[in-house]
Amino acid sequence: MQLSQQKKPWLTVATLLIVIIVLHVIAVHTAWIEKFYSTHIYTFISSLLRIITGWLPFSLGDILYAAAAAYLLYKLIKFFRGKLSWQKFFTAIAGLIIKMLWVYLLFLLIWGLNYYRFGIGYQLQLEPNDYSTGDLTMVTNELLIRLNSSAKKLDSLHLSFPDDASMFSEAVDIYKTAQQTFPFLLYKHADIKPMLSGAVGSYAGFLGYYNPFTGEAQVNTKPPAFVIPYTTCHEMAHQIGYASESEASFVAYLVTKQNNNPLFIYSAYFDLFSYANGELFLRDSIAAKQNAKLLDTLVKRDYKAYRSYLHNYRNPVEPLLSKLYGGYLKAHNQPQGIKSYDEVVAWIIAYYKKNKTL
Repeated sequence: MQLSQQKKPWLTVATLLIVIIVLHVIAVHTAWIEKFYSTHIYTFISSLLRIITGWLPFSLGDILYAAAAAYLLYKLIKFFRGKLSWQKFFTAIAGLIIKMLWVYLLFLLIWGLNYYRFGIGYQLQLEPNDYSTGDLTMVTNELLIRLNSSAKKLDSLHLSFPDDASMFSEAVDIYKTAQQTFPFLLYKHADIKPMLSGAVGSYAGFLGYYNPFTGEAQVNTKPPAFVIPYTTCHEMAHQIGYASESEASFVAYLVTKQNNNPLFIYSAYFDLFSYANGELFLRDSIAAKQNAKLLDTLVKRDYKAYRSYLHNYRNPVEPLLSKLYGGYLKAHNQPQGIKSYDEVVAWIIAYYKKNKTL
């Protein structure tokens, strides 16, 4: 009887693993994910989650993660305070694995399968292929022009970035405008929250994140204000089903481009130029340094402010967290890991080649 009871947890582990493996096999059939899951099942799930949590004035997701961390710490302390034995150890391990598998299964069902969809490239008939240094130089130069121009426009109009709530509201309006051109970017039931502890996010190296368990787009509001609009649009792209980091960044660019809000346009070009010139530096450091010199004084001021922000939150743990997150991305159909964010450059180049404009 005791042996049978000991086997039950591992039987549960095996069952959950089989279900998870089956889901990953299904995910290989990307057309199914795109046709049935991402554009129908997930759309319903995410909208329902945003309806449930959107009315809360605080981030429920942050509280749940903090509670989970506290629970794990409590169980760990309790385990080591009691009498230790191999049976107790294996029972505890089995229990932990079961909980983790249940969480991962839920994650796949309500969000994770989006990592295997066709996505924005399929919807726009756009293919982000390998690009030459010449292509990269051309697009980086164009982004430089756009960035400087948008900075001067902000200055001439005497515009300043509003409070976070107003910024989030404007982001929702921007998506509404964009969906007139791109119906598949439909965004309903707004649920955008500032992270409860932006300092923790900053030390961890996060500008924002999407919480798949609550449907909330979490935005770190500690960075300089000009970073927040584009970050917000990026996290909203995750909310509507674009799991890939590069695709979410590209969607954020698309929606800002469809609007005439100078604050969001500047924020987008600031981010995109940073990625593009960073990639160019790896191929042609002289050209990249020259681009940096050609930045408008107003843009240089903002880069100085952003570097200061990064310096203030520099710590030895952040690189480890970035490496762990990179591993997570690699495990979910983004082989470049943390470099997946940089792949937005390939999308921008493909878009520029097709449309001859940024």
